[in-house]
Amino acid sequence: MADYLVIVESPAKAKTIEKYLGKRYSVKASMGHVRDLPKSKLGVDVEHGFQPHYITIRGKGDVIKALRSASKKAKRVYLAADPDREGEAIAWHLAQLLELDPNESCRVVFHEITKDAVKDAFTEPRKLNMDLINAQQTRRILDRLVGYRLSPLLWRKVKKGLSAGRVQSVAVRLIVDREREIRAFVPEEYWTVDAMFVLDEGVLTARFVGYDHEKTSLPNREAVDELLSSLQGVPFQVEKVKRSERKRNPSAPFTTSSLQQEAARKLGFRAYKTMSVAQQLYEGLEVGAEGSVGLITYMRTDSTRISETAQAEARAFIRDRYGAPYVPETARQYQTKSGAQDAHEGIRPTSVARDPESVKPFLSKDQYRLYKLIWERFVASQMTPAVMDTTTVDIQAGRASFRATGSVLKFPGFMAVYTEGTDDQSTDEDTAKFLPPVRDGQALPDPDLKPEQHFTQPPPRYSESSLVKTMEELGIGRPSTYAPTIDTILKRGYVVLEQKRFVPTELGEIVVDLLKENFHQLIDVDFTARLEKELDEVEDGEVDWVKLLAEFNASFEADLEKAEKTLEHVHIEDEVSDVVCEKCGRNMVYKQGRFGKFLACPGFPECRNTKPITKEVGVSCPKCGKPLVERKGKKRKVFYGCSGYPECDYVLWNRPTGALCPTCSHPLVEKRSKGTVTIVCSNEAAHAGGGQPPQDDGNSEDVRAREQVEAKS
Repeated sequence: MADYLVIVESPAKAKTIEKYLGKRYSVKASMGHVRDLPKSKLGVDVEHGFQPHYITIRGKGDVIKALRSASKKAKRVYLAADPDREGEAIAWHLAQLLELDPNESCRVVFHEITKDAVKDAFTEPRKLNMDLINAQQTRRILDRLVGYRLSPLLWRKVKKGLSAGRVQSVAVRLIVDREREIRAFVPEEYWTVDAMFVLDEGVLTARFVGYDHEKTSLPNREAVDELLSSLQGVPFQVEKVKRSERKRNPSAPFTTSSLQQEAARKLGFRAYKTMSVAQQLYEGLEVGAEGSVGLITYMRTDSTRISETAQAEARAFIRDRYGAPYVPETARQYQTKSGAQDAHEGIRPTSVARDPESVKPFLSKDQYRLYKLIWERFVASQMTPAVMDTTTVDIQAGRASFRATGSVLKFPGFMAVYTEGTDDQSTDEDTAKFLPPVRDGQALPDPDLKPEQHFTQPPPRYSESSLVKTMEELGIGRPSTYAPTIDTILKRGYVVLEQKRFVPTELGEIVVDLLKENFHQLIDVDFTARLEKELDEVEDGEVDWVKLLAEFNASFEADLEKAEKTLEHVHIEDEVSDVVCEKCGRNMVYKQGRFGKFLACPGFPECRNTKPITKEVGVSCPKCGKPLVERKGKKRKVFYGCSGYPECDYVLWNRPTGALCPTCSHPLVEKRSKGTVTIVCSNEAAHAGGGQPPQDDGNSEDVRAREQVEAKS
């Protein structure tokens, strides 16, 4: 029988830790939280110091019973939940249920699940940190007060099933405000004029920048014609060639927020998926002869700080693999942002010696891709800068000035391993651009002048990456809350994802307007950020949690009372389509489900007919001749199927071009791989032997749309 009981959250974490501690320790999992506020009522005694009433989470009875039994047999119990507010709260609830001595040092924390880190942690157990626990409890009570008092108001005044949250409402507001900014945007015309000079060594392309060495814009065609007229018969000459060396430094190791952003940009991962896969890498995976091992440090952190031991290991690895020129003279240090929680290191591999290729055979595809991203970012963060040779060529033609710029990578430095992605589609500033050699005073041949009209563009809709970045910059929520917040506003139908960008629904806009008018503090960005800062101060022991709740609740109660009296019922009319229901003859209406819009009969529940919103792609089905339409299948994957489904099951996974194969008359499709597009015939069997068109996965949009409406009955 084991002498010591260690309780963690998950079986994977338990398995990894038990291997390091030996036979005297028994490691069991609580399977996450064991107690919470009841779902059936508020569960907070507002009149008596906001005391919460916790109950055992349904289904956790057997887990608690087993832990109680094990704790009675053990000489000592250690609580080793994750090292953050949530983990401290789980440990506190377990201590309450197991009746552990509150003065006993039972709490063990570690930032990475490695043998040394785990063993070191058990040499220095500490008491439970009530400031951390109070910070978590305060957040939970704040969210409960808002959710359980505001949501019923929305049900009565707008629509049943709605919810409002302290952080989620502000996130929806950001998306709504951006959409309205886009709608109000008035594009402005502007022009560019490029001069292309054909030289013996290559083509030099320069852009007009102004008159008389002053920057000048070209707002319309008249300004362009004036420029072109002024250049008639005027010689072009190189005025000055400037060459310089520029250094580009690597990005810092990942924080929770930057990991979510970069995984969205480079891997296409939703924030929720990023955190789920990162949790697996942290808790431990079977890696060959090593057995179960934690591959990354704790993934909920605001800090970019790295331990000296990890830096020394990285520097030795870089010197061995890439050479001395890639190792900076001193270890790189990164400044953690003001206000960030610095209790943990930045996210890094637990050992750089486990390079991605060495562990690839033991990981799933998603685990490997995320681990590779983390490993490369960390290694690059400890490397020398990249060095760019930059050339600027200024050209003069009468009063007009043109400029050509180019950068060539002179020394890759950290870019040999990794470069950070961007949210927009612009090309990287350090992309090499060849400029043929020219010298000061060199006469240039007559150029080919190319004027081009442009229009200013509205601000882009938020992607998941840019929304997380904005929430972090504004101080809305904590990095650990971004993923569940985004997931919630999508599930509630307040926003939808279109082409990986957030678009507010009519419902989302109505709720935001209602909250702006009646609960201006709740949906105010600055107020939410200040409240977040106060929660951090509760964690630091600087603010009394009961006082914080009392001040918030007094203002919130006043707003609730006023809204209950003045807020009128809001009726949301369904948008009517021109599609006629073939079962009852009514015009179908557009409905918003958790997977996006679909068509439904307004006669529900008498008529339950639903249809997907289909978009024809301009190609006929080779099997039956009916139009092919764009559909969405499992996990929202786009495919192209016959509009005659289910009678005809013809399906393509790649987008048709609109043209037919000259050999077999099947649709030609765009096959994408690593950023390149190849046009191929969809009928693989006719050209390569074998290979059948993919079949419907049973999860097409029309099936799910029908399920959505039926579920409402």
